[in-house]
Amino acid sequence: MKIWVDADATPKPVKDILFRAAQRTKVETLLVANQPLSTPNSPYIRSIQVSSGFDVADNFIVQEANEGDIVITADIPLAAEVVEKGAHAINPRGERYTPENIRQRLNMRDFMDTLRASGTHTGGPAAYSQQDKQAFANTLDRLLARRPKQ
Repeated sequence: MKIWVDADATPKPVKDILFRAAQRTKVETLLVANQPLSTPNSPYIRSIQVSSGFDVADNFIVQEANEGDIVITADIPLAAEVVEKGAHAINPRGERYTPENIRQRLNMRDFMDTLRASGTHTGGPAAYSQQDKQAFANTLDRLLARRPKQ
């Protein structure tokens, strides 16, 4: 099992949780972004810089992630692709994307895109909160607890 992070827009508190989890569980954690990232010196944590461009980091994660891996992303189309491959997907607010809920999330995303394209102001997401941070940590811990023992 590996943890893949769509790191371009991942909040710092999520990265901090991931860094601690990687050290504690010794699970390889890879942060993928199109810019250089600073990571702690650890044999379990590294960053991968991909070239700039639309969905380059997402495409890299889809190509490299395997069944049973964990992918951290707020990008619903990316989540849908990795869930289809049998990976687990979690957003930074702790919501887990599953085969049962991903189609609904994609439909809502597309609906909101249509509203925004028509000029309707839909507002942005709420500020990242302590509850979001806790929900993310709890969801990540549950998935890591289910991994096969080495």
